Amino acid sequence: MIDHLKEFSDNAVAFVCRGHVTKGDDDTVLVPAVMQALKNHEKLRLYYETAADFSGINPGAVWEDIKVGMEYFIHWERMAVVTDVEWIKNSIKAFGFPMPRELRIFPAAAAA
Repeated sequence: MIDHLKEFSDNAVAFVCRGHVTKGDDDTVLVPAVMQALKNHEKLRLYYETAADFSGINPGAVWEDIKVGMEYFIHWERMAVVTDVEWIKNSIKAFGFPMPRELRIFPAAAAA
């Protein structure tokens, strides 16, 4: 499941992933929040965290995350990913290079 964190500034979209994440979570939480924020801001900041109880993400959700990241490529001002999940960190290191702005990975201890 994905929770939309609302205590961030209005030009930021912030999420925490708990348990098992599905494409339905992206469709009902992540995508609508990004679309709403883009109505008010040309550039967005992203905060994406995996909680201690994060157990995985299905392939459809991974694909949806990639699509959102690339479809709104020019709108990302900064991205922060907070995780201790090695495959997520490695994927970001491997595929995050084309992002137009700063993309940083933080350990779970740095969670907001």
